[in-house]
Amino acid sequence: MSKQSKKSATQEQEELLVKAIEATIVLNPLVGVSTEELKASIKKTIKQAVTQPSKVAQNSKHFARKVADILKGTNKYEGRKGDRRFDDPAWEENALCHKLKQAYFAWDESMGELVNELELDVIDERRAKFVKEVITTSMAPTNFLFSNPKALRRAVETRGASLLKGLRNYVDDQKNNNGMPAQVDKSQFEVGKNLAVSEGAVVFRNELLELLQYKPLSAKVYKRPLLVVPPQINKFYIYDLTPEKSFFKFCLQEGFQVFAISWRNPTREHRHWGMDQYVEAAAEAVKAILSITRSEDLNVVGACAGGITATILASYLQQAEIPVVNSLSLSVCMLDMHSDELELGIYSSPATLQLARSKSQEKGMLEGAELAKVFSWMRPNNLVWNYHVNNYLMGEAPPAFDLLYWNSDSTNLPAQLHSDFLDIYEKNPLPSGGMSVLGSEIDLMALDCDKYITAGLTDHITPWKACYKTTQFIGGDITFVLSSSGHIQSLVNPPTNKKAKYFCNEDLTASADDWLVGAEQYSGSWWNDWAAWLSERSGGKKVAPKSLGCRGLKPQEDAPGTYVHG
Repeated sequence: MSKQSKKSATQEQEELLVKAIEATIVLNPLVGVSTEELKASIKKTIKQAVTQPSKVAQNSKHFARKVADILKGTNKYEGRKGDRRFDDPAWEENALCHKLKQAYFAWDESMGELVNELELDVIDERRAKFVKEVITTSMAPTNFLFSNPKALRRAVETRGASLLKGLRNYVDDQKNNNGMPAQVDKSQFEVGKNLAVSEGAVVFRNELLELLQYKPLSAKVYKRPLLVVPPQINKFYIYDLTPEKSFFKFCLQEGFQVFAISWRNPTREHRHWGMDQYVEAAAEAVKAILSITRSEDLNVVGACAGGITATILASYLQQAEIPVVNSLSLSVCMLDMHSDELELGIYSSPATLQLARSKSQEKGMLEGAELAKVFSWMRPNNLVWNYHVNNYLMGEAPPAFDLLYWNSDSTNLPAQLHSDFLDIYEKNPLPSGGMSVLGSEIDLMALDCDKYITAGLTDHITPWKACYKTTQFIGGDITFVLSSSGHIQSLVNPPTNKKAKYFCNEDLTASADDWLVGAEQYSGSWWNDWAAWLSERSGGKKVAPKSLGCRGLKPQEDAPGTYVHG
């Protein structure tokens, strides 16, 4: 195999893995859907079908006619082009395999037709389509050894060794991965060794967070420091994966003084931690940064749920007459929760939200591992069965991909913070007011610092049009930039990504569609555009500090600290 073809294969594998990471919605803590609710949806859909037997019978007749056509030799049911489940040549070359594949796709089509024919309201129809997807992807012939020609051939070639490896993988996943097929080979990564390796130190710690300061990579630095606020449901090193993808390294090379919060992974005993406690802890970190840098103010960056927290923090500080946030940058972050594009809408009825709140209060927390399991089943083909085939039928190790490792390294949410996020989702107080934190009303229109807001064109976690709404109800001078990628790729978007593109339009019209029509497309990463924007808001430059911390805030240990390992 040539060097060029190897490179192409590597690129193809990475693209597939990126699609897998984009398919997850584990970053979204706004709704705590449980496995019981998913099972209830399946039961309800089946019950609705049973109560309409005539439509089920008619649908079965139509399916039988499709099977008859297949047996006669029709090529109508070939499935979706590019479906990698059926990329083995046997699915085309072997007559039995070919007809089995066609029968599967004919059945999948019939199940979709049945959902459309049932008399369901809008929410039930969306749930039924989800149930249909779970059932049909679970019954794909590729998921079973004796109907997967590639797995059978592998078993013969290895004289059964692949099956033994698959069995070991299965047993290990039952013990160590919440009963789900592993999505990543965790043995290839270690935080602080080959992930989160930017040089820095913990310079402040309280019960909820560690504050990390990073060593400058330039002779001179901007006087105004930069604070990065990560989501609470995932760990901070999404900003510092590898040196090639590190947002921290990029910022340091640009001359910014970088500080980052690393949230503690809460347990049951921390059930009382809510938005008040998180904002108070972050405010303490802000005070520490200003002491260390001797700056009067700072710039703040937040993404997804971390963006919500950063926005509330900035507004609280201003309302408390501590206006130290000079600029606010938000990435893939929704502040207006009323969006028809949210896929979690099918599980966001008042009753469902109350059930989610009650369950996390009962446990003391919303468990990140359980949330990841549920959301994997909401993308069963990409996040369950793909790894089932690879790990168990083929006997292969899951891929070693840094983003997938980070995604699997989820954290818990304390019950009170989960309840606060649910209130934000259900009551939607941020656009129009009505939320109070530490005794201060949150008023985003009065938050007049400059804003840089980014979203992802193909993001289904925080849809870009929902992110764009922020421009209409938040104060200050606003720049909105749309990346051409999905949720994670929009966030992890280093300048080395030659395929990266983004859109800009200074006219922040009320219509997101109109904004996009008038936007100009640029090649490259939005990181560069943001760095130019931030440099104008970071003051003059000074000689980079030779040591981290200060007299009253000395380094306690090297980055990435202790809390990240919790």
